[in-house]
Amino acid sequence: MSYEILPASIRDLNALYKLEHACFDKDAWSLFDLVAVLTFPDVVRLKAVRDGRMVGFIAGDPRRSQGFSWIATVGVLPECRRLGIGRTLLTTCESQLTTPRIRLSVRASNKAAIHLYRQEGYHTIDIWRRYYQDGEDAVVMEKRREPSGP
Repeated sequence: MSYEILPASIRDLNALYKLEHACFDKDAWSLFDLVAVLTFPDVVRLKAVRDGRMVGFIAGDPRRSQGFSWIATVGVLPECRRLGIGRTLLTTCESQLTTPRIRLSVRASNKAAIHLYRQEGYHTIDIWRRYYQDGEDAVVMEKRREPSGP
């Protein structure tokens, strides 16, 4: 399976809206949130494209004053999971973030994602109780790395 990782822009709004609802159903971001993630300055926005269609998306928000970046969202269409797209999106996004720490949150029940994040060097730093609309907890994970550049 071949796919490309490309920068995402506001032109991807409709595709991202569809992907968001296919991936997150009850937790899908609002149209306002999607416009924000596609337009806020400094946010790293990447899409995975296969056969001309967006099949994955990630956004990384650098919070330099806090010493970490936040992976705001990462999603891959259900029919394209377990093909390395999520890992490629994650590592590509990380390579564009310059903070020494990167954080993200994930549903406690999403064992596949948690396993992937652990393989990529993330560890649990907190649990946000009843974070999701249906009352499920969020696992907050962090990756520490050597600072890059001067």
